[in-house]
Amino acid sequence: MNYPTQKTYTLKEAQAKLESYCAYQERCHKEVNQKLRDMKMIPEAIEVIKLHLLKHNFLNETRFAQAFVRGKFNHKKWGKIRIKRELNYRDISKYNIALGLKEICEEKYLNTFNELAKKRFEQLSSETNLQKKRKKIADYLLYRGWESFLVYDKIRALV
Repeated sequence: MNYPTQKTYTLKEAQAKLESYCAYQERCHKEVNQKLRDMKMIPEAIEVIKLHLLKHNFLNETRFAQAFVRGKFNHKKWGKIRIKRELNYRDISKYNIALGLKEICEEKYLNTFNELAKKRFEQLSSETNLQKKRKKIADYLLYRGWESFLVYDKIRALV
């Protein structure tokens, strides 16, 4: 019986592969660990490679947090709560999460929130039941991680 064999990597090959993996886009420690485990690297090799990546600035948690926050806010229009939750899930330190969240300008944050709420309100123009309409708008905004006090104040103003 022929079993598919998994490619094995030397330390240098794995290091080169991870360098390009990290250069392609910002990565967090958790993603790098997973990638190395998927490559069937032994724990000692994982430590050596991670040290190399940190020393040569391929891996930087602060930079990752900042890029993540900018990307999720600007492109996916996520609120701070959702962004924090996702960064916590990736084992990013509270300090780096705080630094990352500083990437969001407060004025732009509120403008984005207002645009999003208004757009969702207009999408639901066919909904005649006001209670359902409120719930749908709230669910939409809360799922995206916007603060509940902002959401409920906005719903009161819109509906």
